[in-house]
Amino acid sequence: MAFETIPLPDARVALDRHWLAVGEADALLRALIEQVPWEVHRVRLFGREHDAPRLSCWIGDADAHYRYSGTRHVPHPWPSVLVPIRERLARELGVPFNSVLANRYRDGRDCMGWHRDDERDLGPSPVIASVSLGATRRFALKHVERPDTKATLDLVSGSLLVMGEGSQQHYRHALPRTARPVGERINLTFRFVKGLGTGG
Repeated sequence: MAFETIPLPDARVALDRHWLAVGEADALLRALIEQVPWEVHRVRLFGREHDAPRLSCWIGDADAHYRYSGTRHVPHPWPSVLVPIRERLARELGVPFNSVLANRYRDGRDCMGWHRDDERDLGPSPVIASVSLGATRRFALKHVERPDTKATLDLVSGSLLVMGEGSQQHYRHALPRTARPVGERINLTFRFVKGLGTGG
């Protein structure tokens, strides 16, 4: 691993821009497009439900149920192509990841709004390992209490962003829309769900 530390106060965030080789990342992208049962998740905003502006799939061990945005998600089984990725992350980061949220951004109109992954199921200080595949997209972080404290990162295919201690407590993050023509991107955010079987 060749991590660079992202200099953000109150949080441990690191980026390996070349965690997967280009060919490996391309092959994984193609396999996931074909093998994952993509769906449009419903999200709750200001008391109303809307279709999320992206395709998603919650994947994990059989008891890794997860509740976010008002919905309890039952995991789909692990595709075989993700098993070695999960095992490598667990080995290198020392975290027994039991689930992954896969998000598929079809073009620049698909996005992710400002949020924190601070659901009770993830515990008080989760480690989230985020693998990017496909088109480069800009990722933004902003301190909850000091909005002038922020960072933007261009996440390339094969990169690994690790958001560790303090990152979900003190920062929101987003993948903004872009008017630039961009290709398809898949993001894999590996997690360890603590509230197994309950959905929190």
